[in-house]
Amino acid sequence: MSSYEVEHNVPAEQKEQPRRRPDLSTFFGTLDLVDTSGSRQPQNAHSVPLPRDVSAAYRNLANAFDMMRGGGGTATEEGHEGLLEQLVESLMQSAEHPPAEVQGVSDEFIEQLERVPKKNLKADQTCPICSNPFLEDPHPLVVRLSCHKDHMFDLECIQPWLKLNPSCPLDRKMLVTKKPPPPPPDEEEADYDEMYA
Repeated sequence: MSSYEVEHNVPAEQKEQPRRRPDLSTFFGTLDLVDTSGSRQPQNAHSVPLPRDVSAAYRNLANAFDMMRGGGGTATEEGHEGLLEQLVESLMQSAEHPPAEVQGVSDEFIEQLERVPKKNLKADQTCPICSNPFLEDPHPLVVRLSCHKDHMFDLECIQPWLKLNPSCPLDRKMLVTKKPPPPPPDEEEADYDEMYA
């Protein structure tokens, strides 16, 4: 069987196509089982997702990022290759020892990320995760993380990471802080309420 290039008369010296992002539908399907962020909080405050489902979410994203890593990159992509390798290792460690609860950000947080207009992007800027230049996409959807002005990502690449980890993949700074639980009611106040109820 001949290759795509042979069948479609694509010259061998033609520019290499940018890497494609893998299909993340399995990851997002698994994420629906374990996501307890934002408006997805369970009705029972003490319920936690099953460890096997949490592990599967981390493993699915690690496999997707590993597919993105693919073959060897060019000299400008070496830093990105190292980042993807670190992300895959981190995700696989979390899959082996899953946390009791996924600590990722909410959908509301992702919707509020700063969008970078196409006119502000430069030709040499690439997504640190997929290594594709932002401007190769006719309609790039690029977001900037609040930790640093140069930490920009394709939304399709950073969203799955943020749904599992509330930190920037480049410098690992926490992007959100969890609210502490409300303090237990004071016993004296409870007695007082019961006396006059």
